[in-house]
Amino acid sequence: MEKLSHRDITVLKLFGQGPFGRKIKKVESKIDKLATALKLSCGISESDTGLAPPSTWTLTHDRQRLMTERPLQVARVTKCIPGNEDDPDEDLREPDKYLIDLTQQAKFVVKRAQHVAPTDIEEGMRVGVDRTRYHIRIALPPKINPSVTMMEVEAKPDVTYGDIGGCKDQLLKLREVVELPMLHPERFARLGIDPPKGVLLFGPPGTGKTLSARAIANRTDATFIRVIGSELVQRYVGEGARMVRELFQLARTKRACIIFFDEVDAFGGVRFDDGEGGDNEVQRTMLELINQLDGFEARGNIKVLMATNRPDTLDPALLRPGRIDRQVEFGLPDEVGRAHIFRIHCKAMNVEKKVRFDLLARLTPNSTGADIKSVCVEAGMFAVRERRKVISEKDLLKAIEKVIKGYSKFSATGQYMQYQYS
Repeated sequence: MEKLSHRDITVLKLFGQGPFGRKIKKVESKIDKLATALKLSCGISESDTGLAPPSTWTLTHDRQRLMTERPLQVARVTKCIPGNEDDPDEDLREPDKYLIDLTQQAKFVVKRAQHVAPTDIEEGMRVGVDRTRYHIRIALPPKINPSVTMMEVEAKPDVTYGDIGGCKDQLLKLREVVELPMLHPERFARLGIDPPKGVLLFGPPGTGKTLSARAIANRTDATFIRVIGSELVQRYVGEGARMVRELFQLARTKRACIIFFDEVDAFGGVRFDDGEGGDNEVQRTMLELINQLDGFEARGNIKVLMATNRPDTLDPALLRPGRIDRQVEFGLPDEVGRAHIFRIHCKAMNVEKKVRFDLLARLTPNSTGADIKSVCVEAGMFAVRERRKVISEKDLLKAIEKVIKGYSKFSATGQYMQYQYS
């Protein structure tokens, strides 16, 4: 838009203050009054939301419409039959008739309603048909269990990459697998390779595996689905496998999707014989996941993240390349990483300015990010007890003495490190 010069602004001001400007304002006020009077005569107020004027409301018309519009039946399109048989190219002909399958009734060859486009109907999808001539009235979304739909994360988490300390190399590897193929797919197409589609995050508890997944969900615009491993362990036969199948079916409807399986060792353990001559339901769920990761159907633009504390218990078929292309280890942070984690947690706290974070990092060897966060919270509790508004370095030292050394007998980090490297 071009900027107005000083001369143009002066002319506009004079025009608005002159007799022509006053006439224009009078005409505009008259138009507003007439529009308000017209709305009042029609019975339309500002609170109405797209409804017809009340003067056209009739109960008789509403009853007739309810009588004519009967409930629809749910059917599945088995085959699309192309029309215009004179056209030699069968692939270019638009479907004119459809073979539908009504559950527990029969199969019919029907047409579609006039308001339904040929591109809206595909083979295998669910449709709504009327009860008289079975014409297709509406295309229905795929049938997905509500428990699977609730796994989709609607609001983005508030965790960013800057909130994670001691995992610089791990975050770089994750971003290469998840972000780079979504933001720059032409790089992989130029080289003629397929980008990695699966990542396993493993390490002791509290090292930032789930936190990194939350940061990825915040960074990307793709749909993020979080699945806890215990949710897929169902009581009845086939329920867990059905949930996995519907989970990937939901992901394929999205433009780009990230599925995060937390605590995957709950159902991804090594297969074994239960001694009763039958397969375990947990193993069926894991086999369905293996099939969805690299089975007959293409996975599409779906990235899979898995997190576990016990990588030694997972089935080798689940970890092979093509299903899980990269394994990222989240180990204990070093001294520089621990100092960075202290700074991250103390950034939002009211702490003294001259706190030696390097000293605190040296006093907390073999500690995870969760341990360091507990130290910061405990230091705040010391300040609360003494009714102080500022957390001192002395409070942090006392918290290290209490949390790191006092609770060392409850720590399972050493045990999980033994599982990891055994």
